[in-house]
Amino acid sequence: MTSAESVLAELRALRAGDLPTHGGRTLAYVYDSAVPGLDELAASAHALASSVNGLDPTAFPSLLRLENDVVRTAARLLGGTDATVGTVTSGGTESCLLAVVAARDARPDVREPSIVLPETAHAAFHKAAHYFGLRVVSVPVDPVTYRAVPSAMAAAVDDSTVLVVASAPSYAHGVVDPVAEIAGIASSAGARCHVDACIGGWVLPFAPDVEPFDLSVPGVTSLSVDLHKYAYAPKGTSVLLHASADLRRSQYFASAAWPGYTMLNSTTQSTRSGGPLAAAWAVLTHVGDDGYRSLADAALSSARVLREGVEKIDGLRVLGEPPSTLLAVTASRDDFDVFTVADEMKARNWYVQPQFAFGASPANLHLTVTAANAGHEDELLSDLRDSVSAAVAAGPVRVAPEIVAFIGSLDPDTLTPDEFGGLLAAAGMTGDTGLPDRMATVNTLLAAASPRLRERLLVEFLGALYS
Repeated sequence: MTSAESVLAELRALRAGDLPTHGGRTLAYVYDSAVPGLDELAASAHALASSVNGLDPTAFPSLLRLENDVVRTAARLLGGTDATVGTVTSGGTESCLLAVVAARDARPDVREPSIVLPETAHAAFHKAAHYFGLRVVSVPVDPVTYRAVPSAMAAAVDDSTVLVVASAPSYAHGVVDPVAEIAGIASSAGARCHVDACIGGWVLPFAPDVEPFDLSVPGVTSLSVDLHKYAYAPKGTSVLLHASADLRRSQYFASAAWPGYTMLNSTTQSTRSGGPLAAAWAVLTHVGDDGYRSLADAALSSARVLREGVEKIDGLRVLGEPPSTLLAVTASRDDFDVFTVADEMKARNWYVQPQFAFGASPANLHLTVTAANAGHEDELLSDLRDSVSAAVAAGPVRVAPEIVAFIGSLDPDTLTPDEFGGLLAAAGMTGDTGLPDRMATVNTLLAAASPRLRERLLVEFLGALYS
């Protein structure tokens, strides 16, 4: 056997190559409260329940108590009533999947069900439609505010619509859709309305001047909120709330069509470790309402400072009017490339997430601001200013016209390994070199591809990574 010390030493060595998860320098993927001892509390709680199986709450009633406590806390924060029920899931995508399948299965009379969503809705809804056989009706948003347009949403709803989606806020731009109007449209059409508050649900209740978006809004039938985002719990916990038990019933799955135990699942998973739930419960209990208000205030204040600072940097602007903690930063001039700015920020030990142009939204950089960024805004803004200067000096990324033409000739349905290899070579990713240190050229190549081709290219790339 390999000693425990050696195993942990190897794991620490592997982790040294990852992006930092604390300190506010990774502005996507991770959420840092900067609260001393919170990680240790969560880890201890996780360890206490990691071997417990959430498959059967009658066998492990501790998990039943923890889940009911967590759901009750979320419902109280997000406009729930005594009738509100919920489920703890593994993450925002699973919560969205379950909201979609619940809406579909509640309407067996609709032969070809569809969901209506703004084009800024999270890709998880497209995944749900792909998995569960629904048609997606994607509606363009306002080209200036990036919010859903109620009249356009209403025009897209028809007799096949089983679910209408709104974001609070949208991930790409951090803006909140007009939930009350959208929920009213859904209700009038006899459809459900889901609010994706996965990233904002634990912040927006504390933000000033935000329009009502939660279960208190008439017509909102379900809402998702992730605890591993601004509730600062470890990865692997989200809550899907339904306005009533009748609305949740079609989310459940049961099968007695085999000789074993009758399978009964509240989520897409059967066996579920109790660790993430216990960790989330411990964090929610420890931080409490006042603690979350303080953490939200810190993140919101930091986001305001950063937004104001970005607007003062020559060449940058913030897209839309984000009221929460997410910023989309784009170039206001054409003499540099935001993908190069991302590379320059990484060289300064910051990770900002590149987002490709889509519809009226230009290429931009996504920043998720957390409580850990409070007090460190000047350093981030200084490095961002220097990164823009370096990107201007480098000039826009240039890709040879013949490579652009090659990309344009590729068919995502018939892409061959040789064609994919040729594109990797053009991006400087051949042999065992792995990812290049600078990604601007790669991102520019991907930006030249259609969305469908980009999907196929990245699927091929993912398959190569895990070979």
